[in-house]
Amino acid sequence: MIDLRSDTVTLPTEEMREAMRVAELGDDAREGDPTVRRLETAAAAAVGKEAAVFVTSGTMANLVALLAHGRRGGEVLLDAEAHILRSEMGAIAQLAGLFHRTIPGRRGAPDLRALRAMLNPELGANRLATSLVSIETTHNSAGGAVVPLATLQAVRAMTAEHGIPVHIDGARVFNAAVALGVPAADIARHGDSVCFCVSKGLSAPFGSLICGTATFIERARAFRRMVGGAMRQAGVMAAAGVVALERMVPRLAEDHARAARLAAGIHAIDRALVDLRAVETNIVMIDVARSGADAATWQSRLAAEGVQAGAWNPTQLRLVTHRHIDDAAVDGAIAAFRTVRAGIKPALAAL
Repeated sequence: MIDLRSDTVTLPTEEMREAMRVAELGDDAREGDPTVRRLETAAAAAVGKEAAVFVTSGTMANLVALLAHGRRGGEVLLDAEAHILRSEMGAIAQLAGLFHRTIPGRRGAPDLRALRAMLNPELGANRLATSLVSIETTHNSAGGAVVPLATLQAVRAMTAEHGIPVHIDGARVFNAAVALGVPAADIARHGDSVCFCVSKGLSAPFGSLICGTATFIERARAFRRMVGGAMRQAGVMAAAGVVALERMVPRLAEDHARAARLAAGIHAIDRALVDLRAVETNIVMIDVARSGADAATWQSRLAAEGVQAGAWNPTQLRLVTHRHIDDAAVDGAIAAFRTVRAGIKPALAAL
């Protein structure tokens, strides 16, 4: 099967497996695991922050950041389709005790005028105080869209006026950096904290990092323990993350190029299926609304042709390129789309 469901399906490289086998270990929740500390140091350096803490997942990273930043009962401003709202099981309210308000915007980039009007540094008679602004880049639901640096800079400037922190959900921040042609630190500098995954396009089997000031990360460690994230000999997993940061970032450009080629091939079959202008990184959103079949039908028929795709909603599929998707896999996926599209045409004509 050609697996385009997500870059989370990537398997560790042989170098990662060997690093895991020989990793120097300790008790990370006590005196510290030396390999975990090595990963945390490398992670902080990669995004230009003072310190980092290793956690199990991007979801835990965002939760811990919310807990460490947020004033309980305050309001978090973020995009309506942010991962924190769409995919994290309501933890922002149930566990962090925070409310949320959505910022109008486009493809993950907030409307700056609207954001300015929504910022409220102090609790008022009829308004909650703004505890945090969260920005996601690349933006998953927007098809891997990259928030422009100028937008991040503007967000940081206006929040700084009120002393309101900014968290960057950068699960795929290195994809964003590669797309912009800048170091990841140029993105992260606009946030008080940033988190990223090593288990997506970077191909490690486990884990995310939260990065920020040393004081913030000390606080984050406490909340990591609170939510059950304190680990023991975690260097077994951290070792793969070290290799991911050292070896895997430059090759993300290959995933972006293959996503663009995949999108172009599908666009040639039916222009209504994909907007080429919306493909910025390694995610391709397929719109089947005008095809005569829903996303679940497309998903099933593509699987029969040897391609696994994710049904994002009733009218959209999400395709994600990664290390295991080579040029031959792209060609195979395009061929499968051609076959499925041909099979759906009679249904469209009957409508």
